[in-house]
Amino acid sequence: MSFRARSPAAASIFAARRTTRSTRSISIRRRRSHSPPSSSARSRAILDITTVENNKQILSLTSGGKVREFLLTKRVLFRVHDKDGNDWLPTAEVVVRRTYTYSDTEALAKAYEEQRLWTDMQDDAVQLIVRRLESARKPVA
Repeated sequence: MSFRARSPAAASIFAARRTTRSTRSISIRRRRSHSPPSSSARSRAILDITTVENNKQILSLTSGGKVREFLLTKRVLFRVHDKDGNDWLPTAEVVVRRTYTYSDTEALAKAYEEQRLWTDMQDDAVQLIVRRLESARKPVA
């Protein structure tokens, strides 16, 4: 998968995904029509997503000891390099957080809300990564 950035230096980037802890994959949507590189060997730069972590923590409890709020965190580590291993963008981290209230009486609705938040966080992480990719520059030799 690849995308075409506004920056001429990052015009053709191949996205490589490694095994992650997340059940979802980071996807970069192409907005312009062009034929993407079929492999990293033809690309000028490679987007290497090394880690994607989803975490859910209890943020607060009620006086009765039941969960009141959760904190959802998505953490993505990535780097951009060329086929020779030279860094265009060193390892960077994107962290997206959301909180939501929870109630046992609305469990089904809250489960849907959590899924929607994970999807929104995924989209936000992709947008943040694309913004950083636009600043990627070919290393000076």
